[in-house]
Amino acid sequence: MDVGEVVSGNAVRNQEVAAGNSLLAKLQNFAAKYGMEQRGIEWVPEDKREDTSVFRMGTMWFSCNMAVTSFVMGAVAVPVFGLGFVDSVLVILLFNIVGALPVALFSAFGAKFGLRQMVLSRFFFGYYMAKPRWAGVLLVILLTFLVGLFGYRIVHAYERWAWLPCMAVLVIVLGVFAHSGRFDDLLPLSTGSAEASSVLSYSTAIYGYMAGWCSFAADYSVYQPSIRPARSIFVWSFAGLYTSTVFCELLGAAVATAIVGDEDYLGACSDSGVGGLLSAVLSPVLGRFGDVCIVVLALSIIATTCPVVYSVSFSLQALSKSTQRVPRFLWTAVGVCVCVAIAVPAYDGFSSWLENLVLVTGYWTSLYIGILIPEHFVFRRSFSAYNLGDYVSPEKLPPGAGTRVR
Repeated sequence: MDVGEVVSGNAVRNQEVAAGNSLLAKLQNFAAKYGMEQRGIEWVPEDKREDTSVFRMGTMWFSCNMAVTSFVMGAVAVPVFGLGFVDSVLVILLFNIVGALPVALFSAFGAKFGLRQMVLSRFFFGYYMAKPRWAGVLLVILLTFLVGLFGYRIVHAYERWAWLPCMAVLVIVLGVFAHSGRFDDLLPLSTGSAEASSVLSYSTAIYGYMAGWCSFAADYSVYQPSIRPARSIFVWSFAGLYTSTVFCELLGAAVATAIVGDEDYLGACSDSGVGGLLSAVLSPVLGRFGDVCIVVLALSIIATTCPVVYSVSFSLQALSKSTQRVPRFLWTAVGVCVCVAIAVPAYDGFSSWLENLVLVTGYWTSLYIGILIPEHFVFRRSFSAYNLGDYVSPEKLPPGAGTRVR
């Protein structure tokens, strides 16, 4: 069976999903009436792949990481991990490459197969062992929900432009901080086992933050035509991921160096975390406009979290045939409730929660990537080696018993 082909019974078109008078059909018709995406984890047939712009793959991933969360990942290098600017830069430049490569690769899988990432995982872990993992810190949960609710098209439309205000504010942060004279690129570097431990921990955090997109990557390319060269999707995805993340993290690490020698910056960071650090940079110089800039940065989290909320619905649908029957937009609402439960206790300790999250994510994604990449490159060796019709047949997929040790 060629790539992109699958038995018609497994291809679900919008009009087929909404047929009948059942509760499910009524819910799907409700979704269609308000322009919500109806398709869940079902295979996307070729004639429904209407996303013709590969450039959108770049803007999608660029916007996801052009956010204050990436700035935080850079800023924690100094106060949390005890690193200087030089070693922070080296870790950021190197380990973002390591984390972005598999995400860009799995983005190409979505276009080739028309399947969501957690469904693709069945080819490697088996039908019942492809279980979802998600976590997130959502400070603007309602707006995130509204974007994720309507699905693929709206998520891509939002991400196409969401990076602009955040990048504009971060450029302002860069200019104001550079003019302040508080940047210290000569912070003393530690040596010995203490430095090795700090570098290893921070490397894991940087890698986990980037590689955490692996379990969602294919979700945002399933409407790309299967004839799209995998190389182009890979390059655009990698470029979007790497450039925005590295820019934000390097800026965060640079601003954090001021904590060491400036009592005002240290006090602001101690009292209010990274938000206080940004306020110390902007507010004394820009006044009210600085406060507006901080609000814009806070809202930038939407660009990071709306893809998570969107993809949670597919992870839940992939659990079983029973959960698959629940419409995607209802699972999106469930995902939002879970995110609210995480966001409330995390509010007062954002940096600490984010640090713990990315360390755990790095551990899990390493196992996930360590199985998918050897399976694809060593055993299957090409996209044509997959029989797509098998994704709904447990008996034709790996037993997945080994994944229970995860």
